[in-house]
Amino acid sequence: MSSTLFLEFTRSKNFESKVLKNTLLKEYTTFKIGGPADVVFIPENLQELQLAIKFIYEHKIPVTIFGCGSNILVSDKGIRGVVIIMTEKFSKVDIVGDIISAQAGISVTDLSKLVVENGFAGMEFAVGIPGSVGGAVFMNAGAYGGEFANIVHKVITVNSLGELCEYRPEQLQFGYRHSVFQENRELILQVEFKLATGDKEQLRQIVEELTQKRSSKQPLEMPSAGSVFKRPVGNYAGTLIEQAGLKGKCIGGAQVSEKHAGFIVNKGDATAKDVLDLIEYIREIVWDKFAVRLESEVRFIGEA
Repeated sequence: MSSTLFLEFTRSKNFESKVLKNTLLKEYTTFKIGGPADVVFIPENLQELQLAIKFIYEHKIPVTIFGCGSNILVSDKGIRGVVIIMTEKFSKVDIVGDIISAQAGISVTDLSKLVVENGFAGMEFAVGIPGSVGGAVFMNAGAYGGEFANIVHKVITVNSLGELCEYRPEQLQFGYRHSVFQENRELILQVEFKLATGDKEQLRQIVEELTQKRSSKQPLEMPSAGSVFKRPVGNYAGTLIEQAGLKGKCIGGAQVSEKHAGFIVNKGDATAKDVLDLIEYIREIVWDKFAVRLESEVRFIGEA
């Protein structure tokens, strides 16, 4: 009923956006896993997005926001309500002085490379992080000693009334893989970064080294959602999983990567249930062997 209401709304407004019914979400996730969404909405511009958000909240329609579809595991039963996908039309970047303003849909890797090519330092750590800029801020993504909390200058969101809101760093409640947006559920629209200038050749070299390091150690050739578990205090999840003898362990089409035990990969036909069962199995074995409780970093979303 709620999805039908939304479809009627988009038709009445003559939206130029893409509105797709019963689309399999595995096409929009890096895991290549996920059942159907009632409606996928790909907004064409900011006005359409604001009107849609306002309508969705006024009518209490369930809504889920997608960027590049990384760091998530979508239910085999799919997602009810509306899924808004931000990557297609919200990937613009503007650079004015030392302020880089990026729309939420651009990939972290693309933005990081663009920043380096313009001679700015501070985002090299992010090259190779899967996902969109909006998702990276939502999760306070990090790698190689850096995280987004260190470089974000301002975030612009769309709230439940369709209004634009601004957040400064002190309002973002950044923590380990956490931001305020995990509680307030506002849609991240744009992120501003304030970066120092650097030597372009040195920055390129750092990026190349980190790219090679990531490629040699992570299973980038197979579908995954990135690192599955948060880092436990004083240890590494991948190390514990490997020491537990779980590299290569399979349940259905899901497998603990033989390249990096901190990743679960889709061998080609994995279901969300396969992945969830494997996650739970890993957590049980690691707890039995090391008395360490692993906490999932990958978010499970959709109908249980």
